[in-house]
Amino acid sequence: MNTLELAGPFAMDKSQSAAQQIYHYLRSAIVRLTFKPGMSLDRAQLASYFGVSVTPVRDALLKLRDDELVDIFPQHGTRVRAVDLESARNVHFLRLSLELEIARMLAGRRDAALVQALRDLVGRQRACLECDDMDAFAQADQGFHERMYIAAGAEQLWRLMRGKSGNMDRLRRLHLLVNGKAESVLDDHAAIVAAIAAGSPDLAETAVREHLGDSLSQLMSLRERYPDYLVGHAEAGAA
Repeated sequence: MNTLELAGPFAMDKSQSAAQQIYHYLRSAIVRLTFKPGMSLDRAQLASYFGVSVTPVRDALLKLRDDELVDIFPQHGTRVRAVDLESARNVHFLRLSLELEIARMLAGRRDAALVQALRDLVGRQRACLECDDMDAFAQADQGFHERMYIAAGAEQLWRLMRGKSGNMDRLRRLHLLVNGKAESVLDDHAAIVAAIAAGSPDLAETAVREHLGDSLSQLMSLRERYPDYLVGHAEAGAA
């Protein structure tokens, strides 16, 4: 079992809920794969690190359990879950359905300012890749997609989808470690932008489908490469 190691110190923001801050910290560490499957999340250790009672820690862990990112065992503590493939597939289906429609909508508008903003975000991602900063690369990746949701007036749908995307995010993060995947992401984003700039809903839909389908289509190879990270059936549900 992995030993919990916490980067420190943590400065709690008194104007925000302690439970929410702890939740976001732990969720980020799990999604970034800093906290690996099987790692024990000790409530007393976490409470001491964050300088709080165990109550906000418990509330944060319960929320992570609802996100299907941890397992809580009464009397036996909390452990980080392996990537749940069923959860990842469900979120993938939701995200694909939303982004196909969003891409078609945005392509029909041919908004020059949006196209430039998306190109700038692709450029930011490329700079992150050149610096080998995969944390920043993943954040820029999310920023690219979020910008599309905002442009489509669907920011609430983005928040809804993001709240359930922890397992899919971990799956995509594992995929980024495969040689050439990060470059493929940049190429896919560039293709989406080009289709929107050209005003072609059909091309935009095709580009999004190819982009979002790749991680699930590689489940078998990912499971062979990272057997301790994935649980569930890799054979079904690939896009």
